[in-house]
Amino acid sequence: MERHDTYGTVGRRSFLALAGGAVIGTLAACSPQVKTAASAEPAGKLPSGAPPPGTKLSIAVRSTQLQLGPAGLQKDLPFTVSQWPNLAAGPDIIQGFRAHSIDLAVNAGIPPIQAHAIGVEAKIVAVQVRNHPSYVFATAPGSDIRSVADFRGKKIGFSQGQAQGVVVLRALKQAGIANEDVELVALPSTQFLTALQSKQVDVAPLGEPTFTKYLTQYEKDGARGVKTAVVDLLSVLWAPNEVLNDRAKVAAVRSFIPLWARGQTWAWENTEKWIDTYYVKDQGVSREDGRRIVASLHKPQFPVSWDKAIAWEQETADLLADGGFVPKQDAAELFDRRFEGIAAKAVAAQYRETS
Repeated sequence: MERHDTYGTVGRRSFLALAGGAVIGTLAACSPQVKTAASAEPAGKLPSGAPPPGTKLSIAVRSTQLQLGPAGLQKDLPFTVSQWPNLAAGPDIIQGFRAHSIDLAVNAGIPPIQAHAIGVEAKIVAVQVRNHPSYVFATAPGSDIRSVADFRGKKIGFSQGQAQGVVVLRALKQAGIANEDVELVALPSTQFLTALQSKQVDVAPLGEPTFTKYLTQYEKDGARGVKTAVVDLLSVLWAPNEVLNDRAKVAAVRSFIPLWARGQTWAWENTEKWIDTYYVKDQGVSREDGRRIVASLHKPQFPVSWDKAIAWEQETADLLADGGFVPKQDAAELFDRRFEGIAAKAVAAQYRETS
């Protein structure tokens, strides 16, 4: 099978060997036993009042940043956001936690597992569940791939530290294809487009609006999408333990969670405004494509109980451990259950998952 020096094939116990650039180099240098300054377990009851004057958080949650103003929620923010880093990839967020430059972020459920594996201790403080597939496997232009069964022997873009990585593993498992029967090409999801365009990989999972933008440009050259039933269940807010042990900052985190949840429901109820704000002006897709993307989505759901989320996170951690990517871990340790239900209580009943 042809190999390319630009990208490495994933090996066993390669922890975060696929995040990207300097971020990966820094993270991969950490052994799983190394603990950071954020390692102390959060303790004590959550403060019930507003954070004290002067409290600041650095928050990497792009959607909320864009929603606060048009949703009328800005006035309810009881602390100062010192910066809104426009970062979304799990490895970038983990690096931000380690550098003490990010206090709170939104990601899928995978980055907390990866962070724990390399000793960067942080906790999940809010959960949104998505019971429908979020990713489509995009093929390189001219590829003969038509279904997951055709993945055998192919080069697949694989980012272990991000949701896309576990989507790949779950899709292979459901199709009865062993990891060893494909070539998992290690690169961050931000490089999937380049790798597909240059045919360095045969297929890679893309979310929206990236998938739409890719097909707009390359469908005429034979690129296509392969849909699966694989669900990436969790979208989580998480924060380093040191933030959660700071009485002022933990109060700010607690007060932010309802705004995050209400922002998501506002976007669902005000689709035309959200399409214009996010898809058109921020992401650069056409209004027509924005409408098509939004029509394929499902309303946000915030679980009252985290039991299902923890079970899902454990299943995911076990899948990564069985593949040799991370050590075995107890996923319950990744959640700070002092925050359980705060997001669900902040939204109308139709947005609460009670099962």
